[in-house]
Amino acid sequence: MNATPSSSLPEPSSRDRALVLGGGGSAGNAWLIGVIAGLADAGLDVTDADLTIGTSAGSTAAAQISCAGPGQLYAEILSAPVPPARTPVAANGSRGFVGTPDDQLRRMTEIIAASADVEDMRRRQGAAALAKDATSDGSEHARWRATVASRLPEQQWPSRAIRITAVDAHTGEPVVFDGSSGVDLVDAVAASCAGGFAYRVGDRRYIDGGYRRSSENADLAAGSGRVLVLSPLGGRTMLPLEWGAQLEAQIEELRAGGSAVSCILPDDASLAAFGGNMMDLATRPAAARAGFEQGRALAPALAAFWR
Repeated sequence: MNATPSSSLPEPSSRDRALVLGGGGSAGNAWLIGVIAGLADAGLDVTDADLTIGTSAGSTAAAQISCAGPGQLYAEILSAPVPPARTPVAANGSRGFVGTPDDQLRRMTEIIAASADVEDMRRRQGAAALAKDATSDGSEHARWRATVASRLPEQQWPSRAIRITAVDAHTGEPVVFDGSSGVDLVDAVAASCAGGFAYRVGDRRYIDGGYRRSSENADLAAGSGRVLVLSPLGGRTMLPLEWGAQLEAQIEELRAGGSAVSCILPDDASLAAFGGNMMDLATRPAAARAGFEQGRALAPALAAFWR
């Protein structure tokens, strides 16, 4: 297993088009698929990107669109049985997290407040996840891997270039998985989405790729001629702005490096569809529909940029 440090990635050609898919829970994943399906329905296929970067829920979407058409994926979201809305005290056992979203938010807020910078925050997040892992029976790893595997139409790395972000829980160092990393696609996606515990890959543990820098990690598209960013969280960040982790800072860096950048953020209808808990599976059909309509509406304006 050979995860690639972010700093040693090969530079893409300036002619390349990069698609960046950000994190945002169950609702965010459905919205991403909806937007991409809506763009395709209006005649704009962004799945032909030369490079796709996925973080957390965006890593699932990146793997999904690499081996199934966006229309098919969208239809599957709409036709899937809708579970009842998750109660505030329910456990998200498939991610190893027990408690309310407010509990997780409180813990993350405390770690950020105690951290000196984003590197320190990653180390603290990793240490907290490892401490939780030490008190568990380890069963969440197998459950979460099975859950992720069930969401992927194919479980082999595609021939097209995909980069999936994660953070090494032992060191706090950011890593990027791709087809040459020696890590199964399922494990790469499971690691990128491991927001509630440190996911095991071989002898290492990894936490959510959103801890790397942001829920988008658009800076990994540096060197691409055109970069399209889809951010379910609307570019928001809990980190201090002086850390430079916000999406706006990444966009400025990309443009300074010569990349043309366009972003799709959730509109009012999409935000309403997300509701108050983006981890709630019951939000997925509404989030996908809102994304689909948003994608269809934006396709004409984006066509010249992408093509």
